[in-house]
Amino acid sequence: MEQILKVRGLEKSFGDFKAVDGLDLDVYRGDVFGFLGPNGAGKSTSIRMLLSLIKPTAGTIEIFGKNFENNRNYILSRIGSIVEKPDFYKYLSAKKNIEIFARLSGVSKSNSQIEELIEFVGLKGRGDDKVKNYSHGMKQRLGLAQALVHDPELIILDEPTTGLDPQGIIDIRNLILYLSKEKNKTIFLSSHILSEMELIATRMAIINKGRCVAQGSIHDLLNDDDRIVTITVSEVDTILNYINASAWKTHINSIDGDTILFNLTFKQISELNKELVNQGFNIHGLESRRQLEDFFLKLTESAERMMV
Repeated sequence: MEQILKVRGLEKSFGDFKAVDGLDLDVYRGDVFGFLGPNGAGKSTSIRMLLSLIKPTAGTIEIFGKNFENNRNYILSRIGSIVEKPDFYKYLSAKKNIEIFARLSGVSKSNSQIEELIEFVGLKGRGDDKVKNYSHGMKQRLGLAQALVHDPELIILDEPTTGLDPQGIIDIRNLILYLSKEKNKTIFLSSHILSEMELIATRMAIINKGRCVAQGSIHDLLNDDDRIVTITVSEVDTILNYINASAWKTHINSIDGDTILFNLTFKQISELNKELVNQGFNIHGLESRRQLEDFFLKLTESAERMMV
């Protein structure tokens, strides 16, 4: 499997603040690679280093098997990107913006090719409109067209669905899936929404405070046989006495008031529920989530508390 992106020991400091701290990443050809983390985790800073918009304090970046520092122009010619909010010449039309960006990228696009690209990102019939009249969602779509104008092999997208309505999110998701499956593009996609990444990513990394805390395939990280189950009950002491005298005792994660948290496989959830009901216990609620989801939520909640 060909490695497209290899990052080792990447660091970025701003004065005494270390935004990225020893980051390692591995992205392979054909991946839809989800780069996740709570707001302020270091995602955008990392992406800016991957695109040489800012210089790393330490570490190495290899893309397409070449060191970025010595092969910058060659590498960037094969990458398309959206970094945060895409910028345009707002008093020009969408078609004119794409034409200008194509020239800056060293490619020539006919009017029909530009119209085809604009239609591909969902802006059919709006190519002659000035960008200043575009909504946020339309600008995001135009940004994707801009990123694709030179037919890149690697596409790096930084929070491409931020501010979009539900239909806009679905449309961008479908475009990414099409680019991956039908056009054989490698996608590097940052987000703070785990549920969205589940639908499109093949591999992912989660970072927090600039450090990678989990990385691997979706199958491994989102294993249904690795779940946290919260059961809300009455007579918690009576139920705990029963649990502690059974094989379920080893599955207890923690206890919080009238709720008991278990570490269970997907199959064990129904088995435990059935056993407790058959014993006459009253189960008021049962919630199941993956271990990674719980871990990610804790990271997000922690970041939100720090921002308050």
